[in-house]
Amino acid sequence: MKTFCGRANPTTGAMEWLEEDENYDYHQEIARSRYADMLHDKDRNMKYYQGIRAAVSRVKERGEKAIVLDIGTGTGLLSMMAASAGADFCYAVEVFKPMANAAVKIVEKNGFCDKIKVINKHSTEVTVGPDGDMQCRANILVTELFDTELIGEGALPTYEHAHKYLVQEGCEAVPHRATVYVQLVESKRMWSWNKLFPVCVEAEDGEKIVVSPSEMENCPGVPSVCDIQLNQMPSSDFTVLSDVVTMFSVDFSKPVRSASTYYRVQLEPVKSGKAQIVLSWWDIDMDPSGTINCTMAPYWVKSTSAFQWRDHWMQCVYFLPSEEPVLQGEKVYLTACRDEYSVWYKLQKARGEDNKADVCVESPVCRCQAHLLWNRPRFGELNDQNRTRQYIKSLMNVLRTDSVCLCISDGSLLPVLAHYLGAKQVFTLENSAVSRSVMEKFFKANHLEDKIKILEARPESLTSSHLEDKKISVLVGEPFFTTSLLPWHNLYFWYARTAVCKHLASNVTVLPQSASLHMMIVEFQDLWRIRSPCGICEGFDVRTMDDMIKSSLDFRESKEAEPHPLWEYPCKSLSDPLEVLIFDFRETVPQHCLSTEGSVNLLRKGKSHGAVLWMEYHLTADISVSTGLMQISNEKGNCEWNPHCKQAVYFFSSVIESETLADLPSAVTYAINFDTKTGDIAMDFKLL
Repeated sequence: MKTFCGRANPTTGAMEWLEEDENYDYHQEIARSRYADMLHDKDRNMKYYQGIRAAVSRVKERGEKAIVLDIGTGTGLLSMMAASAGADFCYAVEVFKPMANAAVKIVEKNGFCDKIKVINKHSTEVTVGPDGDMQCRANILVTELFDTELIGEGALPTYEHAHKYLVQEGCEAVPHRATVYVQLVESKRMWSWNKLFPVCVEAEDGEKIVVSPSEMENCPGVPSVCDIQLNQMPSSDFTVLSDVVTMFSVDFSKPVRSASTYYRVQLEPVKSGKAQIVLSWWDIDMDPSGTINCTMAPYWVKSTSAFQWRDHWMQCVYFLPSEEPVLQGEKVYLTACRDEYSVWYKLQKARGEDNKADVCVESPVCRCQAHLLWNRPRFGELNDQNRTRQYIKSLMNVLRTDSVCLCISDGSLLPVLAHYLGAKQVFTLENSAVSRSVMEKFFKANHLEDKIKILEARPESLTSSHLEDKKISVLVGEPFFTTSLLPWHNLYFWYARTAVCKHLASNVTVLPQSASLHMMIVEFQDLWRIRSPCGICEGFDVRTMDDMIKSSLDFRESKEAEPHPLWEYPCKSLSDPLEVLIFDFRETVPQHCLSTEGSVNLLRKGKSHGAVLWMEYHLTADISVSTGLMQISNEKGNCEWNPHCKQAVYFFSSVIESETLADLPSAVTYAINFDTKTGDIAMDFKLL
C-alpha cells in the first residue's frame, strides 16, 4: 500500500506530495537507528554480560529460580545473555514491532525459544498472572533504557512502574545503579553556542557594535540537552573551575521515583573564572559492589587505555542561565533540577545557612525566541568572527551609497552589516513568524527598526509594493536556512533568487556569486561503526538485525548521504579534495540537470569508508567560505572541519556490507547528478 506524504522541499522550497510506501517511516527509523553502534560497543556488552551472570548467580545462591524481565530488549541480546548465564526464564519486552519481530527470530536462531518470551508491548501495558504476559513477577530486572542524559528516554517512569507492578521487592537489577557526575567549566567556545556575542563592524563613519537584545542576554535558553563527543573538545577550549563531583545517583534495585526533584552539591572552585558551563556524564555499576563499571567519563578524567568509542552515549553540555563569576576557594552551590525526562542546572553563592527555599524546579523556557530560531551550531556560526569578517570584506567590495539591498537568509546579521556598511536601503526576507520576531527585537536593540524593513513573505509572493517599487541592486544571503539538513539544502537561496528575478536590477550583484560542491574520500577512525554489520555479538548471532538494517538501507537510504558534524568524528583524507559541481547564482536556476562524473585517485593507504561532501560559497571573485574542510592538518591526512556545520557523509557499500576488499583500491569513480526540478543530489561511487 502507498500513502501520500506532504513535505516542504528544503532545497526548492516547494510543497510536495510524495507517494511513499506505507513502511517508509519504519524503514527510516531502522536505517538511521543506533542499534549497530550499541552492538559494536564491546565495553557495554561485556559489562552487561558480567553483571547479568553475577545477578543470576546471586539469585541461584539463594535457592530461587532466576526470572528475568528485560525492558527494551531490542535484539534480545541481554535476554540471551541471561538465558545462557542460567536464568530459568526471561520476559523480553519491546514496544517497536519490527524490532520485536527481529528479536523473536534472533532468539529462535540462537536456540533460546524455550527460555525467552518476546512481548511486543510498552512495559506499562504488560500484565502479570496466570493469564497475563508474565506468569509471575521477575526477580531480576535488566534494562538498557539510557541516553546521553541518562533519563531522556523515560528510564525513571519505566523503572517506577516496573517496581510497582512487574518485579519482586528486593529484586536484583542490572545495572544496579547509575551515578551522574558534573564539572564546572569556563569556555568561550561552548558559551558561544548559547549566547550571541557583540559584533564589531569597522564602517566608514567609525566603529559600530552590534549587540543582542537584553531579553536574549538574560534568556536561560532551551532545556534540551546539548550532547556531544566531549573527547573531541581540546583542553585548550575550556578552563576547569571545579573538581569532578557526584551530582546524584539512582539505585535501580529499589523503587524509583520519577517525580520532579532537585539535588544540590557544594563546590569549592579550584580556579577563579566565569562559571558558564556544567559538563556532565554518568557511569553505571552492573553489580552492588561497583566492581563492574561502565563509564562515559571524558579523556581528562579517565585513562585512555580504558577508552571505548560510542555514539549512542556521549557527554552533556549544560548552559547555566547566566555567567557567574566564581573565586578560587569561595564555595558555591550547584543545583541540578530534573523532571521525568531532563535535567537543568543553576549556580548560587554559598550563604551562611543552606537556603533551599529558592530552588526552582521549573524547566527553563526560552522567552527571547532566538534559541528556537537558531540551534547551537548556528549560534557558534554567528559568533565566528573570522567568518563575519569575510562577509564584511565582501560587502564592502560590492555596496555603493545608492545600493538597494535584499537579504534572503533565516535570522541573519547580514542586513545589519549591509546597513552599517553604507547601503542606501535594506530589506530582509524572513520566512517565519519566529525569525521575524527575533529580527525585530534585534533591530530595535540596535536602533535600526526604521532603517531595515522586514518582509515576512515567500520569495515567489514578493511584490513591487513590498519593495516600495524599487529594484534590488544587491541581493545577499549567507545562505542559511533553518530547514536545511544537508549542505546543499541551502541552495534554496538559488531558487529564491530565481523567484525574485523580476525585482532585480539588470546589473544586480548577487552575493555569494556562486557556490560549489566539493568531495573527498576518507577513512573514519570510528564513525564507520554506526553503519557496519555486527554479525556475532558476545557469542550470539545477530545477523538477522544486520539483514533488517541492510534491507531498510536498501529501501532507499543507502543511496543517500547523511549529515554528521565531522569535528566530532575524526577521519583522514585518502584523496585530495575535489570540486565537483558549480552553481552560478548570477544566473537563474537552469531547467536542465547539472551532472558530473570522473575519478579521484587515492593518495594514502587506508580503508575507504566513504565520501564526505560539503559546500563552498564564493562571496566575491576572491573571497570564499567553506562549510566543510578547513584544512588537512598534516601529512597523515588528518582533517579539520568547519565546527558550525554538518557535512554530508556517503558510506560506501563495502562498509554497509562489511566486505573485505582483496586489494586496497587505488581510485574511486563518482557520478553526481543535481536535479534542478527536485533539488535532489543523486550520487554513485565505485571503488577501483
